[in-house]
Amino acid sequence: MFSRPVPEKMVVKTSQKRTVRILLVGDSGVGKTSLILSLVSEEFPENVPSKAEEITIPADVTPEQVPTNIVDYSSAEQTEDELDEQIRKASVVCVVYSVDDDDSIERITSYWMPLIRQNHPDGTCPVVLVGNKIDLVEYSTIDGIFEIMEEFSEIETCIECSAKTLKNISEMFYYAQKAVLHPTSPIYSVDKADLSEGCKNALIRIFKICDIDCDGLLNDIELNNFQSRCFNAPLQPQVLDDVKAVLRKNLEDGVCHNCVTLNGFLYLHNLFIQRGRNETTWTVLRKFGYNDNLNMSKEYLYPSLKVPSGSTTELSFKGQQFLTHLFERFDKDRDKALSPSEYEELFSTCPTPAWGPDVSSMVPTNEKGWITYQGYMCQWALMTLVDLPRTFEYLAYLGYNIYENETQVTAIQVTRDKKTDLAKKQSSRNVYQCHVIGPSASGKSTFCRSFIKSILDSNPLQPEKTGVPNCTVNVIQVYGQEKIMVLRDINVRNVSDPLLPAEVQCDVACLVYDQNNPKSFEYIARIYIVSNKRCR
Repeated sequence: MFSRPVPEKMVVKTSQKRTVRILLVGDSGVGKTSLILSLVSEEFPENVPSKAEEITIPADVTPEQVPTNIVDYSSAEQTEDELDEQIRKASVVCVVYSVDDDDSIERITSYWMPLIRQNHPDGTCPVVLVGNKIDLVEYSTIDGIFEIMEEFSEIETCIECSAKTLKNISEMFYYAQKAVLHPTSPIYSVDKADLSEGCKNALIRIFKICDIDCDGLLNDIELNNFQSRCFNAPLQPQVLDDVKAVLRKNLEDGVCHNCVTLNGFLYLHNLFIQRGRNETTWTVLRKFGYNDNLNMSKEYLYPSLKVPSGSTTELSFKGQQFLTHLFERFDKDRDKALSPSEYEELFSTCPTPAWGPDVSSMVPTNEKGWITYQGYMCQWALMTLVDLPRTFEYLAYLGYNIYENETQVTAIQVTRDKKTDLAKKQSSRNVYQCHVIGPSASGKSTFCRSFIKSILDSNPLQPEKTGVPNCTVNVIQVYGQEKIMVLRDINVRNVSDPLLPAEVQCDVACLVYDQNNPKSFEYIARIYIVSNKRCR
């Protein structure tokens, strides 16, 4: 973050542009074609064609290591429809004007920018203003161009150059490439001279993930960990001291107890962007899973994992270890339970908590109704068993990829086929499902609730969403080993109808009846016969 970034080696690639397509537009005679030819030949062409052929620059010779196509436009050879098509295909548009021609400058606002907006109404195509022929004048047009930049937010930057003297030619194309790979508009508001709200929210989440001791500050160890994760290099002590000196000088609350505060962290990124170092902030954002729209990318949230038929998914040792450390970080009073504020803080890096208020009716809680460590791990086990994508998603939100420097796949263990377990009469699985089946008033709910409560109370189980059966989860001892058991309350609609496949797909079935009601036993016997299938 603070030293020069090195090429990023991310375990999970975010959705960045694979190629950059640079389109040069502008009035006739401003020097568009000369700029392209001067870049390629490194000398000013004496004979300039009306239009240059499309140029492809290999990735290994570009500063950002991304293949780049440079496309010229000529009103003499191309129609307006062809121009519209090229603008729509462009990753970035360079509007070239001549610094000695006021009409070409006026046409930026009267023609070129409206045309670009017409073809990119969402404003997602960045624009670079290029003032050519600086060798012909002894003044700069930049001050006037700044006013245009304030009017059109999609303009990333402006640069003056000369195709004849080669001044700033390579820089111009570098800025165009940078406008695509490290755009300003998603992360910075020019009007407010401040970070965009989306960027602030993302950086706040990143700060919280890096704040291991949860004290609201980044100490030297946490800053070094952050630097190493994002840029593969630790901070030099002198650089760290210099950063803190900058914060102390410019921000009253940027440093506290010799640690960087959240405001200080945000200020530094604001400073990077104002100094044209967008790539620093973007490197951090992409390392933490953000795409160009400042959303967590699907590739980051949902890594691919093949789960064969008959197999189930559980937390691996590494996954359990991460979640245990996470619980311990936020259990500030060390009572082995999460108070409402601790629970909220634990999931503060997520869009919403992973579980709703009904979780307290599903897993072990303390006498206050707060989820205990055992209940917390049981709920994670349940979610991993029945909704693996959601487990992947929340592990990413909580920073698993950053702490482990691996994808969430390493947090998951795929069990072997249940048929193999049955054939060998042994199983290494840790999570099992028991479906509790029976008529209403047979005591199913009480049976399930007693699995997580040592003293039965009069409160019924909280119903879940429509179509999702109630369940309770707890730890049991099997031959001295801890296993997790999921009890799922199956609602039987009609005794004459067989149970649905999802209702019999379990490890064991528990048929419940009221011993004081003979018809109750007959009811479950019919269910068993009609279903004609044992749960395995």
